[in-house]
Amino acid sequence: MKLNTKRTVLVGFAFLSIAAFWQMYNNVIPLILTNTFHMDETWSGVIMAADNVLALFLLPFFGARSDRCKSKMGRRMPFILFGTIGAVILMMALPMIDNSYFAAASKSKEILFVVVLLLLLVVMGTYRSPAVALMPDVTPKPLRSKANAIINLMGAIGGITYLILASILYSTKRTAGLAHINYFTLFAIVAGIMMVAAIIVKLTIHERDIEKEMQSYETAHPEENLAEKDETTGKEELPPEVKKSLKFLLLSISLWFIGYNAIETWFTTYANHVWGMSLGSASVCLTIATVGAIISYIPVGSIASKIGRKKTILIGVGLLTCSFAAAFVFTLASSTFSPFLYVLFVLVGVGWAFINVNSLPMVVEMCKDSDIGKFTGLYYTFSMAAQTITPVVAGWLLHNVSYDSLFVYAGVFLALSFMTMQKVQHGDSRDITKKGLASFDTD
Repeated sequence: MKLNTKRTVLVGFAFLSIAAFWQMYNNVIPLILTNTFHMDETWSGVIMAADNVLALFLLPFFGARSDRCKSKMGRRMPFILFGTIGAVILMMALPMIDNSYFAAASKSKEILFVVVLLLLLVVMGTYRSPAVALMPDVTPKPLRSKANAIINLMGAIGGITYLILASILYSTKRTAGLAHINYFTLFAIVAGIMMVAAIIVKLTIHERDIEKEMQSYETAHPEENLAEKDETTGKEELPPEVKKSLKFLLLSISLWFIGYNAIETWFTTYANHVWGMSLGSASVCLTIATVGAIISYIPVGSIASKIGRKKTILIGVGLLTCSFAAAFVFTLASSTFSPFLYVLFVLVGVGWAFINVNSLPMVVEMCKDSDIGKFTGLYYTFSMAAQTITPVVAGWLLHNVSYDSLFVYAGVFLALSFMTMQKVQHGDSRDITKKGLASFDTD
């Protein structure tokens, strides 16, 4: 039994487009809100948190809806195709409203921008879960880890593609001295990437035919479902000591997402305000961090197999904490950007890889196989709740305290997560370390 690598790569184009969109959203929208509409950072943070709030409701709803879809195109394809079309139309309206507001400001245009932005987030929410579900739909159970590795690589390619485009199109040389930056070209290119990706998936992934193929496979390999049938209903209680570890692990997940997502959301705005960097120059830092994470996935697997997941996570948390602390010290010493910060961002990417690869496996390690979906849901609930809170809180601090508080805020919450992880005593019991390509199989 071999993985259909070509098919998996084609499915991964849906993830590539989603990753490119969210990278642009997190980088550009805060700049538009603060620079064009002159919103303070608190209100910008509220708007930036809206996608996570909506996701808590939209993702499970539309995921379940796609399960019941009877379209001739398949269960997931209508959501992916029409969701992408709707998202492209709405996102292209944003830079036009932005440019129009700069030319002739009015309250109605500001309200229109926010309304279109919220509609865009709703539309994006309609097809994220169906796109996630497509890979398991077309991949036999034993091969899903390898397939998910390829999917994560495709997503990383999408994010890096955007960052490279932004660094070239909106470099300091191109944007220096401009009273207003027109982001229409960037939005148009990302929209083009999204449409091309959706068309590739539509033309190459024939869900109904693959569904029949998967049914035939399951009929020929009934033994793969034996474990699920033999499992209990999942109603049993966890032992008290395991439950305690789970609580501290979930708390740790929330804390490090609060810290990391603050940088992810506000860094481009911070770099523009404090160092006078353009979007393109700031995007180079984020690109370096992403590359640092990608090249770390495989070594992280080997490290975790030797010293355990908990210790590996603690190393990652320590790296992030020290990197953010060093960045804060640098900002106190200098008001201009230095290439030294590139080193810090490599360490940020490496540290995040150490955490990201091992945290979800630690959560599901504590449950029965029949409860994996439930415990995965707990992981995403705590991580997304954290990402809902932190843009608002960090934005308030930037506006009311100082922009210098950003790295302090992130570092404090990472340090707190280091402390809570010390209380986690379970989740390392089995060596299920992934090697090679499967090391990219993260959340």
